[in-house]
Amino acid sequence: RPAGARQLRGLSRLAEVLFYHLTESTLEEALPGLLERSVARGSRAVGQAGVEELGDALDQHLWTFRDDSFLAHATDREPHPAEQPVLLTTGQGNANAAQIRFLVDGAEPPDLAGYARAVFLFDGHDAAQVEAARGHWKRMKAAGHGVTYWQQTPDRRWERKA
Repeated sequence: RPAGARQLRGLSRLAEVLFYHLTESTLEEALPGLLERSVARGSRAVGQAGVEELGDALDQHLWTFRDDSFLAHATDREPHPAEQPVLLTTGQGNANAAQIRFLVDGAEPPDLAGYARAVFLFDGHDAAQVEAARGHWKRMKAAGHGVTYWQQTPDRRWERKA
């Protein structure tokens, strides 16, 4: 990529924003793999839930979602949040300097200027989550972020739709 393109990208500070429409799997099935891939690629991630109960449930789930491994993480209420590869929160902070922000359960995003990527995951069987995702899509697009929409296929793969 030409030097000018890198410079423009750095100045724009716009995040790549992805919308993942869950139709075949649950959040608990989809989120751990997405977080794992982010960390494996060298990124830190922050996961923001709309309510603390969901954040707590995800915290427990990430320790046990697979028998042969776990995903190192913590909540922002625990000591040393800056050291965590994955941090769970209901707030809008970024205590672990994450490059990727995952938003679930209709969570209201913070300013995304400091992130490389934001990922909205929403349950396609929950009308409130679908409506919240539509609102987020409109705001992200209006803010100038590059937005893409992905929907699950019957075999649980992601297919880009927009």
